[in-house]
Amino acid sequence: MKELGIGIGWRPEIADAVEALDGVEWVEVVAENLCDDHLPGSLERLRARGVTVVPHGVSLGLGGAERPDAGRLAALARKAELLGAPLVTEHIAFVRAGGPLTATPLLEAGHLLPVPRTRDALDVLCENVRIAQDALPVPLALENIAALVAWPGEEMTEGRFLAELVERTGVRLLVDVANLHTNHVNRGEDPARALSELPVEAIAYVHVAGGLERDGVWHDTHAHPVSQPVLDVLADLASRVSPPGVLLERDDRFPAPEELAAELAAIRTTVAASRPRPLLIGAGARVSGGAMPVRGAGAGAGAREVPSAGSGSVPSPRRAEPRHAAARQRVGLAQAALLSALVAGTPAPEGFDVRRLGVQSRALAAKRADVVAKVAPELPEILGEAYRSAFLSYARSRPMTDGYRHDALDFVEGLLVAGRPEDPAARRALTGWWRERAGIRPPGPAARLAHRVRTALGKG
Repeated sequence: MKELGIGIGWRPEIADAVEALDGVEWVEVVAENLCDDHLPGSLERLRARGVTVVPHGVSLGLGGAERPDAGRLAALARKAELLGAPLVTEHIAFVRAGGPLTATPLLEAGHLLPVPRTRDALDVLCENVRIAQDALPVPLALENIAALVAWPGEEMTEGRFLAELVERTGVRLLVDVANLHTNHVNRGEDPARALSELPVEAIAYVHVAGGLERDGVWHDTHAHPVSQPVLDVLADLASRVSPPGVLLERDDRFPAPEELAAELAAIRTTVAASRPRPLLIGAGARVSGGAMPVRGAGAGAGAREVPSAGSGSVPSPRRAEPRHAAARQRVGLAQAALLSALVAGTPAPEGFDVRRLGVQSRALAAKRADVVAKVAPELPEILGEAYRSAFLSYARSRPMTDGYRHDALDFVEGLLVAGRPEDPAARRALTGWWRERAGIRPPGPAARLAHRVRTALGKG
């Protein structure tokens, strides 16, 4: 695996700054934000300078109960080839639930949600990962995610869950140290224990990001400076293994280029000051090279070895495992119940912290509002300060089912059906916006009445 060095997440809002920053050896780009037949000029210029570009997916939902969508996999493969990327990355998460597998409405979270650390969920995840690996032209690495809620009845720690995933599939890891810190604050999980249990030698690269603590809950915002506790987790990781790459993520409230440069410098200094040192034989678990047994999945006399980070090879996965139809259905039902509670207002599944579910539900709605504002920036311009409250009111009764662009159309249709906004000029502007994108006439009085009837019957 190629040594990446220090990098930054490329976003259109900071494209010029990224090009001008000194010492940026690689960038990561959200795969879903790219076309699969051409690249933005900024990325073309970076590639021409020899800067590596890695596509980072957010919508596969490999931790979901359904098998990965072939179309999404094909699109991710095309983008990897277009970029000449050495690998692609995704998340250990589910992003949608329901549908034919569970005979329940298909719902989308619009965000990454944690999978339960159970044998059923691991079986499903491993099978999905192998499907993805077969469809992609380059190696796959998976990221641990931040979580506001914890599943009841979990059977493994995060480190052991990741160790078994690597041992069974040969997948690499994208370790997000900010997410380890988030789970420490929100779920009481020790980052040092996770690092001691997971196979750090399988790390492809590392994410570092900022967040915000509010009312005892850490929000992984990617919109605030990197905190010292996150750098401390990075230092702990870097003392155990030399990561092939470390990347700064920033997704909102973008600072001046000087602040981005200072954060990159702090990351570079932290990694350099924490380099692992060779130990005497038998001195402990830290390594500085070579290979070591995978922890958590048969470590001992018969344990296979995982190569050092950056060595260019991955363990040979066990691929001859049976399909797990029953496990998929059990996982699917559990995920559908949780997601329905979060986005459709159904009762909380047994064993969950109801207060935390409320925090997560509000966070999902807020993210929907933020993303729709980016996908359709005309809407907050037309509605002004009323946009956010109107969207959050809409989101409480209308779960997302078909992506953010369709969400924006549904939101505007709901406003027009209700005869809003009251300002005639704003309503005309929304009508024009909706007509241009929906390709049909806006709803008239009869359609409005039918919509209200459907909504009253719970079918809207």
